[in-house]
Amino acid sequence: MTTAYLSRDALARYLDRSRITGAVATPREANLRNIQGFLDGDQHQHMGVVRTRDWDWDSVFELMRERVGINEDPSYAEGQDSISAQLCVAALDSYAEIFSQAVQGRKRLLFATGHPAGLAPVYARLARVARASGARVIRIDEALPFEDGDVRQVEDVVMVEQYGGLRHTHFPDPMRLVLEHLEEQGREAPDLVVADHGMAGEAGSRAGLPTIAIGDCNDPGVFVAEAQGQLRVVVPMDDNVAPHLYDPLVDYVISRAGLAGQDRA
Repeated sequence: MTTAYLSRDALARYLDRSRITGAVATPREANLRNIQGFLDGDQHQHMGVVRTRDWDWDSVFELMRERVGINEDPSYAEGQDSISAQLCVAALDSYAEIFSQAVQGRKRLLFATGHPAGLAPVYARLARVARASGARVIRIDEALPFEDGDVRQVEDVVMVEQYGGLRHTHFPDPMRLVLEHLEEQGREAPDLVVADHGMAGEAGSRAGLPTIAIGDCNDPGVFVAEAQGQLRVVVPMDDNVAPHLYDPLVDYVISRAGLAGQDRA
């Protein structure tokens, strides 16, 4: 199978067209509300992030403007918000470099998502490429009880199951359970965690593991963790579009990582 990989500029244009960046679906109201929720320690917004310096509403807003590209006018309170395609592509370059170093170094990688309907296929494909390239993709050999369901692995990606379906979650606890499970089994911790939401926050901020992440414009916690040096990189993008729309983005990461020949997707 031959894949035509997009250039940086072409990818940026595609991201805007597909609304992975540009005028994204996330409303401005949610973005502003979640900044305050993060500062208040809301259980859905803190995402396992330990604050190592003082943050207030203005400083988090400025961070989201600089690292995500949300509308820079603080008085803009309702309507559609935005994500910068240029910032997304620049972060993807760093994401690909870190991923490449781990894979080519045959390190241990753990993949996890709180967004199974959008990002699980992205991570599953990266996991296949990693394994085909000789890296060690960590597998969890049993379901771990969590609330009214469990934490389980589907196609190498850790997710939360509840009532027979896969659940969207911001909670850090599923990652904590997985890391505790590995420790109890006497297995080594991951050399790199590839995740999002609280899964990334727990791994990078609380557990101190090298972590690369994806974050939406309404996920200030992970960008704070990146600014504090707890996450290696966070890619700003809409994290819940139809999975096939991410294919050119994943193609780009695999190509930039120098792993295109190992893509068996």
